[in-house]
Amino acid sequence: MPASIFGVLLRLGLQALVTYSSQSIFPLAYIQATGCFIMGIALGMKASFGTFYGPLYTAVATGFCGSLTTFSGWQVDIFNSWVNTGRFHRTPLQSFIDGFTKTWVTLVLSLASLLFGSHISGLILPHIPVVPPPSKTVRYTLTVMSVMSYAATFPAYLLLPVNYRHQATAALLFSYPGTLTRYLLSMKLNPLIRVFPLGTLTANALGTALLGFFHVLQGVPFAVSPNACSLLQGLGDGYCGCLTTVSTFAAEVDALDGPKAWLYVTLSWVVGQLLLLVIMGSSFWTGRVSEQMTCTFLAS
Repeated sequence: MPASIFGVLLRLGLQALVTYSSQSIFPLAYIQATGCFIMGIALGMKASFGTFYGPLYTAVATGFCGSLTTFSGWQVDIFNSWVNTGRFHRTPLQSFIDGFTKTWVTLVLSLASLLFGSHISGLILPHIPVVPPPSKTVRYTLTVMSVMSYAATFPAYLLLPVNYRHQATAALLFSYPGTLTRYLLSMKLNPLIRVFPLGTLTANALGTALLGFFHVLQGVPFAVSPNACSLLQGLGDGYCGCLTTVSTFAAEVDALDGPKAWLYVTLSWVVGQLLLLVIMGSSFWTGRVSEQMTCTFLAS
């Protein structure tokens, strides 16, 4: 619970920090690289986490890194480049190159960051002292604090200024449900097929489809209220962002054999783009839905 919340907060904070006029690198590149780097460190220290306190590894890898990185956001970002939703003055070929760049650079950057994190963990691991496992009292205390941290997202959503909702508090509200859905899908479906992780593929495809659908709803003229618009933004940033992951995706690609890894990458990417083509593309090209957000958020 707290790992999901902090992962979303860092993603939203990084995205706000690196989004500015004439930026040299697309914002999600920083987010995916950071999450995969931390994931690489966690993978290198997996045995140490298990010896100390197993759930801590799950919190860092599945909770924090999985919520920090976002497969659905990556796929929508690529699709927006194909169709030029920003209405930039460029040719169709340049829009294609922009989408291809976001595809290729994200893959390379994520895998490189994962390996770099694993290398760093190998350097620092010998210098980490052996710490005895926490006592039962400490474990119960951590459990209670974790539940309380997520419970705090409800009053934060209701009591903080309404303009915070689309910026953060709505996303925090939906963060843990997204992470939990991904975790359960992975536990149930990943063991079924050895060729590639079916659970992660399903989570990434489902989250991408939902995010595309939420974007369509935000582009329907005069059909979405300001409160609903904020909730849709929170569902996209929180639920879909945490349901989908690039860090786990990169770790799974690195663990698979060559042909299986490329099959997994290709299938995940093609499924995501086809879903967005059906959901977002068909909506945009009918002329009834704007490619840009038309609904407005609540003002304080």
